[in-house]
Amino acid sequence: MRQPPPEVLRAAAGKHCRDVIDRDLQILFCGINPSLMTAAVGHHFARPGNRFWKTLAGANLTPRLLSATEDEQLVQFGLGITNLVARATRTAAELSADELVAGWRALQKKIRHYQPRTIAFLGIGAYRIASGDRVARIGPQETTLAGASVWALPNPSGLNAHYQLPELIELYRGIGDANAPAAAVEEEQRSRSESVKTPASPAQKK
Repeated sequence: MRQPPPEVLRAAAGKHCRDVIDRDLQILFCGINPSLMTAAVGHHFARPGNRFWKTLAGANLTPRLLSATEDEQLVQFGLGITNLVARATRTAAELSADELVAGWRALQKKIRHYQPRTIAFLGIGAYRIASGDRVARIGPQETTLAGASVWALPNPSGLNAHYQLPELIELYRGIGDANAPAAAVEEEQRSRSESVKTPASPAQKK
């Protein structure tokens, strides 16, 4: 995706990017907040250096490599995207702790409404501030949020030099594996339900 001109990016500050969401998703990914490019083009994780889409494909969470412009297709695979803070900034460091905590409260309402099985926070630092758990580590958390299981995963931004792509793929594969058994059970139940045929009406007597 071609990067918009600088003036367009500057104008995107403070704008929002709509959620990619539906009811009963397997995993709802929660970013920190939209980048200026994401807000400018209207698609999540749109910056060229962001590794989100490569990570999903590498972890087999999507059947192929999607582009940011295809973000709405995620719901077909039981996935979605939202953000802790809606407003776009040049860097997440521009957000205040109060904004992250307020985002946490708003997210609870969203989870109660859409009821995803798992919420995955992409950024351990922001997760620690928003949740109040200052010793949280990457991986599944012991707590739940509005009924959803909680994971904390590394931010896939190219600026996050602590994690290279192979490490990101391995960690994201873990959340996929954790949700796969439940997804398989639900699919089997749907298949059984669809295979049950309505009994034919008895033939009328002549």
